Amino acid sequence: MSRFVPPGEQAALYKALVYHSVRWQLRLSRLTGLLLDRPLRMRDRVIDALLQVGLCQLSVMHAPDHAAVSETVNAARDLGKPGLAGLVNGVLRKYLRARDALEAELDQDPVAASAHPGWVLDVLRKDWPEHWREIVANGNLQAPMWLRVNRTQTSVRDYLQELSDHGHDATLSAWADDGIRLDKPCDVDDLPGFGQGRVSVQDGAAQLASQLLLPVAGQRVLDACAAPGGKTGHLLELVGGDIDLLALDRDPQRLRKVDETLERLGWTATTRASDAANPDDWWDGKPFQRILLDTPCSGSGVIRRHPDIKLLRRSSDIDDLADRQNALLDGLWPTLDQGGLMLYCSCSVFRQENQQQIDRFVNTYSDAELLPLSDRLRGRFGDGRGPGFQVFPGEEGMDGFFYAVLRKLSVTTG
Repeated sequence: MSRFVPPGEQAALYKALVYHSVRWQLRLSRLTGLLLDRPLRMRDRVIDALLQVGLCQLSVMHAPDHAAVSETVNAARDLGKPGLAGLVNGVLRKYLRARDALEAELDQDPVAASAHPGWVLDVLRKDWPEHWREIVANGNLQAPMWLRVNRTQTSVRDYLQELSDHGHDATLSAWADDGIRLDKPCDVDDLPGFGQGRVSVQDGAAQLASQLLLPVAGQRVLDACAAPGGKTGHLLELVGGDIDLLALDRDPQRLRKVDETLERLGWTATTRASDAANPDDWWDGKPFQRILLDTPCSGSGVIRRHPDIKLLRRSSDIDDLADRQNALLDGLWPTLDQGGLMLYCSCSVFRQENQQQIDRFVNTYSDAELLPLSDRLRGRFGDGRGPGFQVFPGEEGMDGFFYAVLRKLSVTTG
């Protein structure tokens, strides 16, 4: 089957349809169930998906009724299901006749109302009883486009003016030193100097990771789970490339993204495909003064960017991810120099992956000290979310992210 490529003028519409349909799928599938007299046969499941897309246009995107119905019916024929075009037409018109009552019924179902799986809602209620509604609501919003200015080539304020000169309205980040948030997303080719490495696309919360680790020129630095390389590049930008940087990732294909990022930015670093949790396979015995551990996680803090997480992730995955996070922390700690810093971060809002990990670690390792982050986050600390620091999705326009800085103490013997 050939890959369908929408015409240029319709690409934005198709992209919006896909994102909204996936983002609200748990609501749309429930709505489809309410409208169908009986489930579709397995061989006609494509029509079930098409109905959800059609209902998305009517319920979520508020497209003109006639156009949405007509185009969805035509799509049934294009999919080789002309015999079901009448069914599609009938279901969509049934929705239009009973829209208010149907939407009200959906709002009584927590999963349908939030478009989040029940197990995610349970975890969020338990972890963040005062914030879970906000987290869920922001998870259903479109994320803004963030930029990271390469400070070795220009200042963030100068680049902000350059964006304005090119017709892009934008705002400086209140937290990320090199961050700019665009009012409207654009193609990277429209960004001044993108191809020359003057700017990168990276969420403001992700930018905080390198900012918190604060590498110093001349240090040996490890980026333990580096792909796709955004934080790798930022670490080098912060010190003008003057660090000995090793970037690891256990997926060789994803590691190629790191090489591509470094090439665009004009930096050099050692990249290696290996599992950071097994230092015997890659470590030469020379300690690192800084380690960035952007750990594999559920992605629960970036659902707004990747709504398919709600459909693909399972509650059983969290225990497995926590075990992986434990292994990475335990495996990497011996490679850190005395007095050195390790930043543990994740794009999750689940405590099992964040605060509980840090609690376990500092209670296990007597030479591990958890540092306050107020000096690195412009005084933003002590809000009761610790240990470490949790950014919620949508906070200051950023993704959900967790950070904890650990310092390795010198061990004295008496």
